[in-house]
Amino acid sequence: MSNLHPFPASPAPSPGLPLPFDPAMAPALRSRMLREALPDPLRQLLDRGQIGRHSRFTEDGFADVVEDWTPPAGVTPRHAALARRALAEIDDGILAPASANHLLGRVLALLSHFPSKATTPEVEQLLAMDWADDLGEFPAWAIDQAAKVWRRTRKWRPSIAEIRALCEEACAAERALAERLRAIAIAGERTAETGGGAAVRPVLTSAIRRMR
Repeated sequence: MSNLHPFPASPAPSPGLPLPFDPAMAPALRSRMLREALPDPLRQLLDRGQIGRHSRFTEDGFADVVEDWTPPAGVTPRHAALARRALAEIDDGILAPASANHLLGRVLALLSHFPSKATTPEVEQLLAMDWADDLGEFPAWAIDQAAKVWRRTRKWRPSIAEIRALCEEACAAERALAERLRAIAIAGERTAETGGGAAVRPVLTSAIRRMR
């Protein structure tokens, strides 16, 4: 993938995000700080939501145990507006997908630590497109963290699936919070449309155990 130069060493920071976020912090502390910065009415709803767990099966049998989160009763249109505002900051800032240049630059740097047999420029370009397509949903900081973990813990060249799994793990807490805020927003908007009382569907927030 040597024909993909040049790339920036790091992504440009998102200016002026009201919600505090530092990807260098420990995940638990980072998640707690982000949650504590939310308006108090949203924190109360998040604390009162109901969590359920059930097994998920695929054609190959048992896959993992997943966690559902359902907003509590009493979600109002005001709650929905607060949730949409916080969700926009998370989706458009913290979880915003990495630029193609940053993504491919990070992948190129990672793969350079694990040399492989030479390929033609055409094949290199196709490989680059595959990496960009399969990691394009993740923020730059999650891709950076996945690359760091792989460099420090593995001795072989990574596959896309392995780096995807590390990216998902890196931003799991932020994605789960975003999904819960989205569920609150939907519940409050449904209340405005129906006058209240509509049932709220649970949202999948995380896979809590995965069979390898």
